[in-house]
Amino acid sequence: MIRIDFGEKAMDFDAPLTVYEAAKAAELASRDVLAAKVDGKAVALTYTLEKSAAVQLLTFADAEGAHIFNHTASHLLAQAVKRLYPQTKLTIGPAVEGGFYYDFDSDIPFTPEVLAALEGEIKKIAKENLRIERFTLPRDEALSLMREREEPYKVQLIEELPEGEEISFYRQGEFVDLCAGPHLFATGLVKAVKLTQCTGAYWKGDQKNKVLQRVYGTAFPTKEGLAEHLAALEEARRRDHNKIGRDLEYFTTVDVIGQGLPILLPKGARVVQLLQRWVEDEEMKRGYLLTKTPYMAKRELYKISGHWDHYLDGMFVLGDPDDETKECFALRPMTCPFQYQVFLNRARSYRDLPMRLGETSTLFRNEDSGEMHGLIRVRQFTISEGHLVLRPDQLEEEFRGCLELAKYCLGTVGLLDRCTFRFSQWDPANPKNKYEGTKEQWEVAQETMGKILDDLGVTYSVGIDEAAFYGPKLDIQYKNVYGKEDTLVTIQIDMLLAQRFGMVYTDKDGEKKYPYIIHRTSLGCYERTLAYLLETYAGALPTWMAPTQVRILPIGEEHLAYCDELRAKMEAAGLRVEVDDRNETIGKKIRNAQLEKLPYMLVIGDNEVHDHTIAVRSRKEGDLGAMTLDKFIADLLLEVAEKRK
Repeated sequence: MIRIDFGEKAMDFDAPLTVYEAAKAAELASRDVLAAKVDGKAVALTYTLEKSAAVQLLTFADAEGAHIFNHTASHLLAQAVKRLYPQTKLTIGPAVEGGFYYDFDSDIPFTPEVLAALEGEIKKIAKENLRIERFTLPRDEALSLMREREEPYKVQLIEELPEGEEISFYRQGEFVDLCAGPHLFATGLVKAVKLTQCTGAYWKGDQKNKVLQRVYGTAFPTKEGLAEHLAALEEARRRDHNKIGRDLEYFTTVDVIGQGLPILLPKGARVVQLLQRWVEDEEMKRGYLLTKTPYMAKRELYKISGHWDHYLDGMFVLGDPDDETKECFALRPMTCPFQYQVFLNRARSYRDLPMRLGETSTLFRNEDSGEMHGLIRVRQFTISEGHLVLRPDQLEEEFRGCLELAKYCLGTVGLLDRCTFRFSQWDPANPKNKYEGTKEQWEVAQETMGKILDDLGVTYSVGIDEAAFYGPKLDIQYKNVYGKEDTLVTIQIDMLLAQRFGMVYTDKDGEKKYPYIIHRTSLGCYERTLAYLLETYAGALPTWMAPTQVRILPIGEEHLAYCDELRAKMEAAGLRVEVDDRNETIGKKIRNAQLEKLPYMLVIGDNEVHDHTIAVRSRKEGDLGAMTLDKFIADLLLEVAEKRK
C-alpha cells in the first residue's frame, strides 16, 4: 500500500503505478498535465511510483512544465536534423528560458530555408505521436551505443561522467539521445514549434574548440499560444535596446575597440550623467560620504580581499600573475577593498559608525565573449557602488535604509514594478571551493539576513550557490524584453572581510571589535539601467531624463532669431533645448523630432514671432496650442522636478 499526496487530494494505492495512472485515478489528469514533481524532483508522467510520495502535477503554465516541454521539443529538432541531414553530429540541446536550443556539428549551413524544412519535419514527428521512452545503460554499453551511432560528442560527454553515474537515454522512434531528462511521454503533445534563429557557438563555450551551429526555437502546446508568443517576440525586437539605442544614437560599438566595450554617444552619456548626479545627490541626503578611488591596484590588495583566489579569471591582469618577483596590477572588478582604506585611514570608534561610503565606480570584468549583450552585459561599466561599515546592532536598520534607497531609485525611474527579489545563498557542497569562511559563519550570516528580510516583509525566492564568496545577498532581479534575467541591484551582508583587512573599531566597552559591512548599489550598473530604460519606454524616455527635452522648430529662416531667444531663456532656466535650423520643411522637422521621441516641440512661425508666444506639441498629448514661454517653462520645470514618468 502506498499513499500518493497531490496536495489537494491524497489516495492510497495497492500496487506501483505511473504518475499519470495515479493522477487519473484521483480525477486530476487532463490533457493539460504534462509532467510532475515527485518529492520535489521533476519527472515524466510515465515515472513509476513505488512508495508514498508528494506529487505536484505540472502544466505548461508552470516553469518546470514549460522547461520539460521545451526540452522535449529540442529532441524533436535533433530528430528532424538527423532525418534530413544524417551526417550531422549531435552535441547538447537544453531547454532555456522561453524556449530551447540544440548545438550541431554540420557542414550544411542552417539557413532560413533549412530551418523552415526542419520545422516541417518536426511537425511530421509530432503527428507520428511517437512514444518517448527512457532507458539506462552501463557505462561500457552506453559508449558502445554512441560509437555505433557515430556520435563523438556524446561519447566525450559519457567519458567525462563520474564512475558509477547512471547513464540515461531517451528513445522516440528511430531516434536515441543521451539525456538526463525528464521528457513528455509522446511527441504528439508538441503542437507548435518555431525555430527562431541559428548562431555560432563554441563546443563547451571554449574558443579553442570547434564552432558549432546553435539552432534556437520555442514550442507550445497550442498554435494560439505560439502565435501570441511570436507577437510578443516581435514587440520585444521593437523595444530591444540594441536596436533602439543604436537607431536613436545612444551608444555604439566598434570592432577595433572590442566586444563588451560600448561607446556612449552624446545622448547616452547625458542620460547616464543625469542619473549619476541624481543618485549621488540622493545618497548625500542620506548620509553617504563620497569617495574616488583608483581603477587598479597591485595583486597584494586582491590577495587580502580574496578576489585573487576566487575571482582571478574574471579580472584583467596587467603583468604576470605567477611571477612574484615583479609588480603585478589588476583593474578593479569591484570597489570594496579600495573603500575599506577610507575606514582604515585612522583609528575608529563606535561613534564613527555607521560609516556610509558611496562612489560612482568604473569597474572591469572579463566576461566571456558569448555573454556580451549590448549595454546589459559588458566588460567595462559604471556602478552606483557603496559600502557601509557598521556595528552589529545597526545591521537591520542600515539594511532597511539600503533597500529603501534602491526601491526609491528604481521606482523613480520606472523599473521597480517589474523587479523581483532573490535571497542568494551559499552552497556548502560547491565543488569549486567558491566561498570564504566556515559553515558556522555562513549559517549565522544567512540566518541574520533571512530574519532581516522577513522583518522587512520582502517577498523573495532563494538562489542556492548565488551568494558572493564572502557573504549572502539580496539580488533585485530584472528581465529584459526577451525574458533574460539579470541582477540590477544587490545588497550584501559581509561578516568576513573586515577581519581580513584588520578593520577594527573601539566599542563603548573599550574593546577592539570587527565591524559588519554591507555592500550595496543604489541603481546598479548605469549602462544596464540605460538599456532597461530604453526598452521599458521604447526609447521615449521621461522628460526629466531625456537628453534633449525641447526642440525648437522654425518654419523659416526669418524665425531663427526669435528661436535663439527662446533657447537662451529656456537654457537659463536649466532646460535642455536645441534649435533645428536646417533648411528643411516644417513637416520633415516635426517627423524627425517624433522619430527621435523628443518630449516637446515648439513650432515657430510668423504668428508666434508677432505675438511673442510658442506653439507647443507634446509627444504624449499632441498639439497643445499656443501659450507663453513663461507658462511653458513653469509647467516643464514642475514636470521635471516631480520626475513624472
